[in-house]
Order: sequence, then structure tokens, then C-alpha cells
Amino acid sequence: MSLDKRVADARAAVADVQDGAVVLLGGFGVCGVPENLVSALRDRGARDLTLVSNNAGLDSFGIGLLLRAGLVRKMVLSYGGECKAFEEMALSGALEVEWTPQGTLAERIRAGGAGLGGFFTPTGYGTAIADGKETRQIDGRWFVFEKPLKADFALVKAAKGDWLGNLVYRKTARNFNQVMATAAHVTVAEV
Repeated sequence: MSLDKRVADARAAVADVQDGAVVLLGGFGVCGVPENLVSALRDRGARDLTLVSNNAGLDSFGIGLLLRAGLVRKMVLSYGGECKAFEEMALSGALEVEWTPQGTLAERIRAGGAGLGGFFTPTGYGTAIADGKETRQIDGRWFVFEKPLKADFALVKAAKGDWLGNLVYRKTARNFNQVMATAAHVTVAEV
């Protein structure tokens, strides 16, 4: 058994992603997006995906490619952004959307990677974000219980990686990539 974690190309890296998979996708806007892995995932054609990302990308870049190909059933995100395909699918009901405040999204992913059962946050209390969730008053302040986010796969981008899978991120391209790498059964890094 080889300890070498490297694969030949992006296509081989996403070969195990099956229909119905939950996939964390790193990046923030267009910074730190694993664009080659996203393109390979689109070409793979796995359907009914649940994607967790900070945003929906652009129509011609990142997650927008997966949306336009009709591969996404649900998105968990904090910002819809400039992706017309996302907007059209969300408004028509063709795409299930779970809105999560950005800091809460990052913390839900971190909690998933840390093996936590969830956490309480004041963010979203008294809004639609809190609908159907447990709320609790702690020290005179109201909080909303948020569950952790875990996934089958995390597709992330790093500046460098070694044959054992250790990753180094560069400046703001670290964004969601590092925390997502901890919260999936399988992490695939584009370097």
C-alpha cells in the first residue's frame, strides 16, 4: 500500500464522486477556487449533488459550471453572488437553497471537522435563519443552535502539497479551503 496521495490529474481526483454526494467547495468569489477539479467534476457528470460553498461562483467559472450542467440539487451557502444560473434555479424552485450567514457557515464546517455536535450563536436569532431551530437564552442573550456541516468530499485549492497530503495555502486563497479540508471523508486538493 502506497502512502503517496497524488493522482495523475483532476479527472482521476474526482473519479469517486457519486450521484447524491455532499461536496464542500473551497474558495471565496474567484480566489482559491479549485477550478480544474470543478471542471473535472462537471465532466464526470455526477448528479443530485449537494454543494456547500461560500458563494455560487460565476456562470462561466467555478460552481456556475456545475449549476448550468444541471448537476446540483441543493446548495448551502452565504452569498448567491453574480451567478445568473444560480439565481434562475433558486427562484424557479429547481434548486434547494439553504442560506447560512458567512461566519456561521465557516463555524459549521469547522465544527464538522472537529467532530463537534453543534454550537450556539447569536447570529440569525429573530430572523428566518432561526426558523425551526432550537433557540436558547444564555446569560441574558438569545442564541440559535447550529448543526455541524460534514461532507463526503472536499474539493480545495492549495499553493503547495506534498505526497502525504499536507497542504500549504497562500494568503487570502486560504479562505474556506483550510477549514473545508478537515470536514470531509475525502479531501481532494488542487495544487
